[in-house]
Amino acid sequence: MCDSGFDPDDDVAVVSAISGFARAEAAAAAGRLAAIHALMELRVVDEDERALWACDTWDACAAEIGAALNISGRKASGQMHMAQALHTRLPRVFTLLQAGTITARTASTICWRTRMVIDDEPMAAIDGELALAARRWGVMSDAQLDQAIDKVLAEYDPDALDAFEAAARGRDVQFGKPEDETGTCSMWGRLLKTDAALIKKRFAELTRHLCADDPRNAGERRSDAIGAIAAESGPLTCRCGNPECVGAKVTPSRSAAVIYVLADERAITAARNNIAAAKTATKTPTGSNAGTEVESPAGGQAGSPAADTSATPPAPPEIPIAPSAPSRRPAAVLQGGGIVPQPLLEELLINGAPVKPMRPPPTDPEPGYRPSAALAAFVRNRDMFCRFPGCTTPAQFCDIDHAIAYPTGPTHPSNLRCLCRKNHLLKTFWTGEQGWSDVQHPDGTIVWTAPTGHTYTTHPGSRIVFPHWDTTTAPLSEATQPTQTPAPTSNRGLQMPRRRRPRAVEEAQRIKSQRARRDTS
Repeated sequence: MCDSGFDPDDDVAVVSAISGFARAEAAAAAGRLAAIHALMELRVVDEDERALWACDTWDACAAEIGAALNISGRKASGQMHMAQALHTRLPRVFTLLQAGTITARTASTICWRTRMVIDDEPMAAIDGELALAARRWGVMSDAQLDQAIDKVLAEYDPDALDAFEAAARGRDVQFGKPEDETGTCSMWGRLLKTDAALIKKRFAELTRHLCADDPRNAGERRSDAIGAIAAESGPLTCRCGNPECVGAKVTPSRSAAVIYVLADERAITAARNNIAAAKTATKTPTGSNAGTEVESPAGGQAGSPAADTSATPPAPPEIPIAPSAPSRRPAAVLQGGGIVPQPLLEELLINGAPVKPMRPPPTDPEPGYRPSAALAAFVRNRDMFCRFPGCTTPAQFCDIDHAIAYPTGPTHPSNLRCLCRKNHLLKTFWTGEQGWSDVQHPDGTIVWTAPTGHTYTTHPGSRIVFPHWDTTTAPLSEATQPTQTPAPTSNRGLQMPRRRRPRAVEEAQRIKSQRARRDTS
């Protein structure tokens, strides 16, 4: 155990220290937000012609902040909104945060729930009233905090409160919570009644062939039906095990949609052994799980993934067992994040998920700009996520970018990486002395240099789950290495997709529209 530095017999001092560090944490959060706002004043300039770029000055600033905090650009943007609100709309609340009187969570909630206030006079009154009331709040639950803020809003700007509540009641469907059990993902949301009726009808169509002996309960059947709807497949196969059951003979159709699961050979072998053992005890019908692929390496390196983009893949081949670290358990992971436990991997194989070994990429560059399907699969499975610092966009939703621009840089795995569209635009257009630059190494490591000169190193995502997969590929020839960072050409920005209006104007118009809808309702 580590030494806490506290006297275990002095409980009074320990509790006092907890409160003291909480106040210091709030003050540190205020300092971080102040620094973020200072950088925004330097970077987010409305007069800058790049304010109309699709990847605008706000995005460029968010990229710097995200890299410094090791968070995604989306989360960095949220920090920017909070810093801007506290400095421009809620200065008295910000003073409380600096003093450690309120927590960063409380300050964030105040910023969020007052965002519909647009006039200066009620905003100043709300800021003063909340700053005065917050000193008396003490310990409050989330619901009590929301109620206390809404009480002040109702006093000074009821239209803002109504507009906020109307926006919060909008239709939405969300996936995933931190407390989800491994291998599962929670889902909740709000639909139109007509859409809900269609889904219920579809549930009935997908489950009508299941007999009373199907081992799944009603909730599990609905859950599997959602998966079938997403995969655009047919009715569910009954799992009763009775060869005479009509539902057990149903074969769902397969769709072209693909979900990639990366697994090493030992995980596949263990899953197949468990399936075989279960079949000897009781016959298990095999169905079809449309659009799911289990990827496994082919000999040589445990933990390397594979890819298959065909709509109707062949039957699962036998995969030889490759050497792997004996101290580590076999691994399988959903591309884009999330460990796939052994029972779920077995379920995928039972339901017909194809397994295809992945071939090592070629040593020589490929001709042309676009990589082949095999090379693209290697790059996506090696990277697993966008390779920009802090970004969490899954590789399947990313562009494959040439580190050294084509045709100077070849279409070769040591020169390719996954970048989400926003960071791809950032890397391409925000260049030169005040832009970003990077160096990619043959093992997939990328060293990024920010406009301030700070450096950030990112590694392939597969390195976390498959540390024994050697992703090193052939080095590029010296002829392709740039001698210096290219300066942007004068007309480079003409190729950037553009906005119709600056971001701040769009945000203000959106809030006004939401308030107007409330006034006419």
